[in-house]
Amino acid sequence: MQAPPVPIGADLGAFRAEVAAEAAAGARLVVYPELHLFGADAAPDGERNALLRASAVDLADPLIATLGTVARDASCWLVPGSICERGGNGELFNTAVVFDPQGALVATYRKVFPWRPYEPYDPGDRFTVFDIPGTGRFGLSICYDAWFPEVTRHLAWMGAEAVLNIVKTTTPDRAQEVVLARANAIVNQNVTISVNCAGPVGRGQSLIVDAEGAVLASSDDAAPCVLRHDLDLDAVARTREHGTAGSNRMWEQFLPTDRPLALPLYEGRIDPARWRPRHPAADSATRP
Repeated sequence: MQAPPVPIGADLGAFRAEVAAEAAAGARLVVYPELHLFGADAAPDGERNALLRASAVDLADPLIATLGTVARDASCWLVPGSICERGGNGELFNTAVVFDPQGALVATYRKVFPWRPYEPYDPGDRFTVFDIPGTGRFGLSICYDAWFPEVTRHLAWMGAEAVLNIVKTTTPDRAQEVVLARANAIVNQNVTISVNCAGPVGRGQSLIVDAEGAVLASSDDAAPCVLRHDLDLDAVARTREHGTAGSNRMWEQFLPTDRPLALPLYEGRIDPARWRPRHPAADSATRP
């Protein structure tokens, strides 16, 4: 859903109707842009951050329950963008939330890389994936996270076959983000779904990219629109097995006899025994 932000505190009737309409049309998963229900764009620059902080809720807030009912009533998976989350020690997080068709909150992800110094958020400290049974495993990232290759790489290693990158880009660098969406898909061999907010606030240009970097659906401008696509996540496994363009199999780079490669930047290393993506059945769906 490439849509403009909804002002903080606005009635959610139109949002509820949109989700219901998409589900009725056959959508199993509906995804909105970053901070979709926390629009503070009409506030003067000097007041915006204070307004966002004042709007923050914890995960037990009635708003979370309301969003769960939206998903339950529509009987679909729902990512309603991200929320301003109030942490237990007074932190302010930019947090993506995921609801299943029964309305349960099944996954949350706190943005690891806030766009500083503009954004007031505290950074999260873990990566998140979740499973849609019978479909596949999805990873979560938020906007500026896409500029840091470690994020998508780690999600892919955790078994994500598709990465949902929810975005609120209002600046001219959306053109570069479109390139990054394709690049992250190519170098990790996973689907990338980059959902930006619409004008007049955002720059739009949302897109869905397959595991070889081909654009499956896209918006060429900032006008509100819906991108609909039936994902073939089995193609991710095929790409990893046969290689991008039938050539490159990055996840098969190491031999069992190869020594670990030191990574001084991270005070760590690449261990060939831990290099390959983890199978969804190997462990729990959401983990640090």
